Amino acid sequence: MKKIKILCFALLVLSQLSFAQKKKIAVVTFYANKMISFEDLGLGVDILLGDVLKLRDDPNFNLNPILKQYHNNFFNNYSKELPFDLLPESEVLNNATYQAFLPKYNLPNYMANNYLTIDKYKYIYEGIGGKVNEEGIAKIFADKADGVMFINIDFAFEKGFGVGSTSTVKVRATTRMALYNKTGEKVFAFSESERSKKTSVMISGIPIMSPEKILPMCESALTELMGDLGKRIAKIVKKSEMKL
Repeated sequence: MKKIKILCFALLVLSQLSFAQKKKIAVVTFYANKMISFEDLGLGVDILLGDVLKLRDDPNFNLNPILKQYHNNFFNNYSKELPFDLLPESEVLNNATYQAFLPKYNLPNYMANNYLTIDKYKYIYEGIGGKVNEEGIAKIFADKADGVMFINIDFAFEKGFGVGSTSTVKVRATTRMALYNKTGEKVFAFSESERSKKTSVMISGIPIMSPEKILPMCESALTELMGDLGKRIAKIVKKSEMKL
């Protein structure tokens, strides 16, 4: 009986040590791009850009609810599949140095309208040419976290099928997640995407660009994307803890 108690105590200590050594990550940006890409439609910029900008600025094209749903799913569900813990959002968003951080490629006002951030998150560019941002924001949280994560969503039109001058169009939702260690070195970056089940109509190759038509497709695409995203994330980041 004494040996069993000692064994149980040893296992408890080991589990506590393992938990204590688990890495912490700060999510530093979480946003959606309101400018829907139309490259797949094969139309010139001069034909569709005005309509896409008009849609972006229409108050009825409200992506807030689905962005919040994705955000809540990430923190409440998907994060459980990660091999590290997330720093409480309050420690990120209420950090004065974070809020004062001026990223490279900070957006002019007319481009800032492209991006919808959640809560008090900042838009911070990450990717090609973004090393200054990645290193700068990682340094801010180096004493609290082992790395920083960038998360965003983009939407794009995709051709469906058609007869004559009338055809269908779908929307594809793509999320990018990128993790950098505390020195700003990339640990991983990946994108996952899904097409909407809902469709709309194109006349002569041009979609009907109303919020009533496009927003449900964005919602449908994101719903499809979120379906088994947690499992896909777990597979992709399985070895990431070794690189932090």
